[in-house]
Amino acid sequence: MQQTDVFLTYLISERRVSPYTVLSYKTDLEQYKTFCRAVTSLEEISEDPLIIRSWIASMLEKGLSARSVNRKMTSLHSYFRFEMREGRLSSDPMLMIKRPRTRSGVPDFVDEDRMRQLLSEVDFGEGFGGLRDRLVLEMLYQTGMRLSELISLRDSDIRFEEMEIRVTGKRNKQRIIPISFILKDLCTHYLAERNRELGKTDTFLVRDNGKSLYPKLVYRTVNYYLGQVTTIARKSPHIIRHSFATHMLNHGADLNAIRELLGHANLAATQIYTHNSFEKLKKVYKQAHPRA
Repeated sequence: MQQTDVFLTYLISERRVSPYTVLSYKTDLEQYKTFCRAVTSLEEISEDPLIIRSWIASMLEKGLSARSVNRKMTSLHSYFRFEMREGRLSSDPMLMIKRPRTRSGVPDFVDEDRMRQLLSEVDFGEGFGGLRDRLVLEMLYQTGMRLSELISLRDSDIRFEEMEIRVTGKRNKQRIIPISFILKDLCTHYLAERNRELGKTDTFLVRDNGKSLYPKLVYRTVNYYLGQVTTIARKSPHIIRHSFATHMLNHGADLNAIRELLGHANLAATQIYTHNSFEKLKKVYKQAHPRA
């Protein structure tokens, strides 16, 4: 069967998938290929439904969440569809595979008071590193952008005169997000400090050595600082994105406007945040109504 390299090239050149998504696909496919080799001695990816089911069962037995398993199944499904497109496969074996059920819970988010405490009271330290970390948290919360979008920002994407940021999202779709004077001043201060310490760079957010940020570093940074103000289980950049959308909705923002700011392709993806708002209404009702 076709090697995965051509498939990954197809994702980049034709589907214009982000480098981080391509890396996830590559990792998933390599893990499945390793499993195939272990159970069948096959050097290539097997389309046998029995082997696929065994792989899924092994991941669940190891404690991997249903959501993570489903994501890996999506990678495999995309690969098989590519093989069909190329004429090397007559049918998609994934159509015979039942996906693990995921819990359709309400997205976690950080309370407004906790985010206010984080950005107003927590000490980020002195110097360039502290300034950058503060900007990372502030930018994620004020714009709701994805981690990959944050890392890929260029200096030219920050439009100070227009008070906006140009964000390149999934499939290279661009959108414009307005910024506040607080964020503008923070960006200005950061750029001055970065250029003084490290010289000018094309990438907006960089490490102390001038190289670009990477996902795990941003994740650790966010996890650490959120841990100063909240005890929620998940403390990630995506939780701040959830918080951005939930807080906007709670303050009366139109759902379609939030959809555009988040870069969602359809309204259904944004509507999950209405559940958070409804939970807040239920809490207020129980506290305020005499017969609740």
